[in-house]
Amino acid sequence: MKTYKPFDEEAVEMGDGRLDGFTAISYIAVDREGTSSMISVKRLKEQLGALYDNGYVTVTQKDILAFYQEGKPLPKKALFLMYEDGRRDTAIFAQKLMEKYNYRGTMLSYADKFDNRDSKFLTPKDLLNLRSSSYWELGTNGYRLSYINVFDRYNNYLGELNSPEYIKLRRYLGRNYNQYLMDYIRDAYGVPRESYDEMKERISRDYLLMQDIYTRKLEGIPEVYVLMHSNTGSFANNENVSKINEDWMTRLFSMNFNREGYSYNTRENSIYDLTRMQPQPYWYPNHLLMKIRDDSKADIQFVEGDADRAAGWKTVRGAAQYQASDIILTSEPKSNGLLQLKQSGAYSNLTLSLTMSGNKIGSQSVYLRADEELKHYIKIQLQNNYLFIKEDGKELYRLNLDEFDGIEVKSVEEDALEALQKEYNVYKDGSGSFGQKTSMQEQKDPKTVQARTAEEDAQPYIPDIQINEAGLRKLEILLEGDKLSVKIDGRIAAEQLDVTETKAGFVYLESAWGEYGYSQKNIADDVYDGVFRDLVVRDGQDAKLVLYDNRLHGLDKAGYRIKTGWGRLINWFIKVL
Repeated sequence: MKTYKPFDEEAVEMGDGRLDGFTAISYIAVDREGTSSMISVKRLKEQLGALYDNGYVTVTQKDILAFYQEGKPLPKKALFLMYEDGRRDTAIFAQKLMEKYNYRGTMLSYADKFDNRDSKFLTPKDLLNLRSSSYWELGTNGYRLSYINVFDRYNNYLGELNSPEYIKLRRYLGRNYNQYLMDYIRDAYGVPRESYDEMKERISRDYLLMQDIYTRKLEGIPEVYVLMHSNTGSFANNENVSKINEDWMTRLFSMNFNREGYSYNTRENSIYDLTRMQPQPYWYPNHLLMKIRDDSKADIQFVEGDADRAAGWKTVRGAAQYQASDIILTSEPKSNGLLQLKQSGAYSNLTLSLTMSGNKIGSQSVYLRADEELKHYIKIQLQNNYLFIKEDGKELYRLNLDEFDGIEVKSVEEDALEALQKEYNVYKDGSGSFGQKTSMQEQKDPKTVQARTAEEDAQPYIPDIQINEAGLRKLEILLEGDKLSVKIDGRIAAEQLDVTETKAGFVYLESAWGEYGYSQKNIADDVYDGVFRDLVVRDGQDAKLVLYDNRLHGLDKAGYRIKTGWGRLINWFIKVL
């Protein structure tokens, strides 16, 4: 029964219409629990709540058009909010939050989903109902999501993949593929398999199909277009293709979000070359705020959380959130976040226990016996799935945590054969009587291929760590005199390691950018969330003297267990029933 209320120019700080701009963010999809690609309701609430508390108000498509066409000012903290892919679960889970924060968003969709009767996606009737609720406007991601010129990570040519085929095979792909509208269709040697006229007809057909479907089923084509996977500074990876995309989008749409990774748009941007940021499911709210601050230079108040737990720490750099038994330390872009335990400076011998649960890509560290300038210290660091122990910048010890875990290593040949088998199965499944015939190139029968194991002296396969791959390590650290011992997950990782720094000093926590993290869209996430859970710091001489304890106790602990247990039970019922 609620209704969206547009921002009041008298109640918000307005920009000047010339120098100021707007922040655009776009969520891929929303899920109750969250997945590697879909944000959870809890995390979406945290992120939208943080934006709301910072004074961000949503603006509409009409507001954006007036900003570019007439120079009409927008609020200083104008937010253009989008949700991609037109999923039903996104609408269900986002609706109450849109109402709670009086936010209006644009629901994007693919035109080809309207006829395939897939219950995951919103129907035209659903979309019209959303629009009539006043909290939603409509936009489009295009006619379809499909891929061309696809190679796997072993440079095997797969050709064209539709979206379901891509999802089945993406774990075997590298970076060498493209979206359907971004290039000529090419053979395995990069030579175009179509003429200019054939390419133009193929791309134009997608736009015409999209125009026809939206006109018939949504009473008109949406004003907002998001050209998928361009991110090139033009509208494709090829100049001829770019010109055709540009012609169609300026003919059909009022604006286009052409790039991803940067959130802020000003009047210097073309209205057909706008940029948006896609918040990831693993981002804590300060991660989003940090990136927005970096892009827009806006005045941002970070989320602190529990003030009592925060009182023991001095924030030197970055932003820290204290949530339940977690200290979430968000780094500065391409830099670090740093916390100093205030009362730790007088202690030399220490025992610590904690769990580090930030992503594997990136750095989470504990400094012991550190001075104020961090010139002298002992550092225990998890970085990119390695344990490092350093003293005053010098590496004393390193440990590959995959080897520490005893993970069985397969060979490159075995992995390549596994990829080939999966690719062959997907090709055969698409060539049968069910559904549309595949456009993949014919794949080699894996029965003709042999693979040696690593034990047979074949090269071992070392998989890349994905930027969103979660880490979870419990550490126990004992520093006494000139000896340091570290346990990881209950097992000895470093025992009685010699150190020379014996003076008392501070305890610091640090999170830091991992210095790499490439994605296919050519973006590296340069902000990192270190997560330090259940941290307990004790005097090494007197175990009863606790310098800091971030664990939950008593009623807080019981309440947290009840809340999380109830949430897991509901999730089980949703999935199973």
